[in-house]
Parts: sequence; C-alpha cells; structure tokens
Amino acid sequence: MNSSLQLSADGRLRHLLTVEGLSRGLITQILDEATLYTGGGRKLPLLHGKTVVNLFFEPSTRTRTTFELAAKRLSADVLNIQVAASSTTKGETLLDTLKTLEAMQVDMFVIRHEASGAAHFFAQHAAPGVAILNAGDGRHAHPTQALLDMYTIRQHKPDFTALTVAIVGDVMHSRVARSDIHALRILGAKEIRVVAPRTLIPSHIEAMGVTVFNELDAGLQGADVIILLRLQKERMVGAFLPSTGEFHRDFGLTRARLAKLSPDVLVMHPGPINRGVEIEGEVAYGERSVILEQVEHGIAVRMAVMGLILGSEELQHENRRQRAPMNHAPR
Repeated sequence: MNSSLQLSADGRLRHLLTVEGLSRGLITQILDEATLYTGGGRKLPLLHGKTVVNLFFEPSTRTRTTFELAAKRLSADVLNIQVAASSTTKGETLLDTLKTLEAMQVDMFVIRHEASGAAHFFAQHAAPGVAILNAGDGRHAHPTQALLDMYTIRQHKPDFTALTVAIVGDVMHSRVARSDIHALRILGAKEIRVVAPRTLIPSHIEAMGVTVFNELDAGLQGADVIILLRLQKERMVGAFLPSTGEFHRDFGLTRARLAKLSPDVLVMHPGPINRGVEIEGEVAYGERSVILEQVEHGIAVRMAVMGLILGSEELQHENRRQRAPMNHAPR
C-alpha cells in the first residue's frame, strides 16, 4: 500500500486505512496517546467544532458505538448514517454519497464497507482536509481493531519481541487477522501463528511472516497470547466446514485446553463471540480473558486516532499536559 495516501508530507496521519506500511514509531505514538484516554469518560475539547460521520454499509454494534463514543468524548458533532435506508438503495453511487456529505462540511468519515478497498477509494476521492478512517473493509483491513488489540496486549505484556501470538479460527475471511498480523510484525513479535483448518487458511499466508498450524493443541503450545476469531459464515461461499460442532471439537478454546497452557496466557476476541463454537462460554469471561478490556480500550484508541488526525497541535499539546497524570503503567 502507498503510505503517502495515509500520511502527510511531515509524516502525520491524514487518513487511517490500514496498519500495513505504518512505522513502529507511529504505531507506538498512537498507543501512547491512547493511554491518555484510558480510564476516564470526561469530555475533552480536542475536536470541538468538528463533524464526524459514521458511514456504515455493514451492520455493527460494538465498532460503531465505540467510534461514536470516542468522537463525542472529544466534543465532535456526530452523525450516524444508516446506509441501507439511504439514497444508495435508490441508485446513488459511493462517490455521490461521499460528495453529498462533504458538501455538509464533514471533517471525518468513519467507514465500514463489505468491499475490500472501499476505504482507499473514499480516501482517493475525498476533498482536501476531509479524513477517512477505515472501520473495516471486506476481508482487507480493520486497523483500529488491530491497534486496540496491540494496546491491550501491551498493557499486560509490553515486550512484543518476547511474544508468541496464536491467531485461531476463520483466518480466511478475517480482516482482523490480517491487520493484527501486520501490526504484530511491525512491533517485532517473536512468532506469529495462524491456527485453523486447511480450508480456512488463505493461500500463501506464510509470505506474511507467519507459521501455519492445522492442529489446535500444537498451535497453542507455548503461546503468550491467543486471538480467537469467529466463523464468518456471511462471507463463506461453498463448504468450508462440515459443521460448527466439529469446528468446536477440533478448534474451540475450552477450559480443558486452556488448563494445559501458561497461567498468564491472554485470551482475546474481537467480537462478536459465538459461545460454544470458537470459545467455551466460561472461558470468554474467565480470569485469562481480556475481551472486555478490548472493548474499553477500543474507545481510547479511537479517540487517539481521531485526535491525531483532526486535533490541532496546540490542543493536542494542552490535552497531553492535562491528561498525563492519568497515564496507566503496563500491568
């Protein structure tokens, strides 16, 4: 990906479309900024006078809500567009939609779309000064999910170079898996594993610097972090699995499997969770799970990204000065 589309000439974020191509320094800066927003719901004036539109072409609860909260906590005006009920169903194109909303003086679009590359398309055609933030495009990328995952990991295990991370489940159809792999590589993770049936492993994924496992117990052995993925049946065309019951038997994270692993292994999931499929219900909110932390951290990370893109340098500096005492050390 051409990083010049995402970055200004001085290296600042203009859009956030993918973590691929970002530097370790920039990712670390975003994670450091997010520490300023963790643990507090107080409104800040960083985006006062800015307008953010959540433009979701796919259904979402968790992602859309956390983006909305993030923008509102930064004092932005927020508009949620239900695209299924908009003019696109009457024949209006994506470009028509973008230009119509731009005419309403919008500063940022948060976009989720079923087509890979949709966020890049919007960024290529956006007016100068209008930012695009990718909230998930097809199978391609979900950058803020990857950043909040990295933030959550860093809170518990700050040295990425010592980590073995296992990504388990429907890797084939997962934009989260791809974004997490890119982020982990950039941050220097020791080993990245993908663990799934052969039918759910993309071809040539080894080129991304991962090790492939087709057997769960072997893939989890020695792991420090487990990132579970749901089966994305809405993206499956054809027979990828005999049954969800068989998948749970062979690839579901159960209490019995977890008991064989390190007592400080982290269990993660981007949501929504399918209990009894990729994870046993008792494991989802057990003592090794940080799934609810991921949701909380999603707000802080999205505030950090929005602030870095839209916030003025003066307000950003003042915000850091005021918020610094709330900084949380890694646990």
